[in-house]
Amino acid sequence: MKPFRTNLSKPTLILLVAALVAPFVLYPVFLAKILCFALFAAAFNLLLGYVGLLSFGHAAFLGTGGYITGWLMMNAGITPELAILLGTGAAGLLGALYGKLAVKREGIYFAMVTLALAQLVFFVYLQAPFTGGEDGMQGIPRGELFGFIDLSDNLNMYYFVLAIFLFGYWLIHRTVHSPFGQILKAIRENEPRAVSLGYNVSDYKWVAFMISAALAGLAGSTKSLVFQLTSLTDAHWHMSGEVVLMTLVGGVGTVFGPLVGAGTIVTMQNYLSGGELGNYVHIIMGAIFVICVLAFRSGLVGEFQKLVKRNFG
Repeated sequence: MKPFRTNLSKPTLILLVAALVAPFVLYPVFLAKILCFALFAAAFNLLLGYVGLLSFGHAAFLGTGGYITGWLMMNAGITPELAILLGTGAAGLLGALYGKLAVKREGIYFAMVTLALAQLVFFVYLQAPFTGGEDGMQGIPRGELFGFIDLSDNLNMYYFVLAIFLFGYWLIHRTVHSPFGQILKAIRENEPRAVSLGYNVSDYKWVAFMISAALAGLAGSTKSLVFQLTSLTDAHWHMSGEVVLMTLVGGVGTVFGPLVGAGTIVTMQNYLSGGELGNYVHIIMGAIFVICVLAFRSGLVGEFQKLVKRNFG
């Protein structure tokens, strides 16, 4: 009888086992929040870390996924998995539209176009009657997964979010390590060379933008069920800044960087906001951002990888 083998690395297996037992140690909703933001950061990292495109408007896709899923759960009476699929699809379609406009620009111009388009989405959601305006969309039902798994149970909800997170990470991993992903890296490293080799650079950027937008929408859709709430905060430009911070703190272009960065920032926000330093959370986060840029330019994961490589070959 052949022994069971897996292609997963030891660190991945350790993290997977830890994720499975974590809700028995920590609050499941808090862990689900980390996973939602980790998926959001991973979607952003696909664009910045592997294509070299800095988007300041990814909150638009997070908010779109959340609002569409929330509205469907409250008004259409469908199952949560279908609502999440439709919310993700809506974010992907918005990404297809915005990506077509944005990828024609480069550098700071690309960043400014994405920011402007995201602000347009924000003001639409502010004025649209179905979003609840400044009050947000509250009391979103979690429903029953596949018609029989009660997601009102926090433990069930956590494992559902974990499954979505693992799917998202698997999709990103497959994308990055596919021939398509290698072309994306070539575009990041030397775009004129990629053009000279005959690749339609704009189309590759556009597809990557759509995938990133859809995954950000998936994170937003899932988050709306976890907290049973979607608000303008999810579509605000501050959220776009937070995902940049999460990615940079964890490590741009690394596999586990978004997870570490999201875990660090969400944990800080959660524990600092309830204490005496609650009014200074954003100042502290800004200071951490400056320190990371100056001292840990590769992020926590990137610097750790350098340390291991330097000391252990």
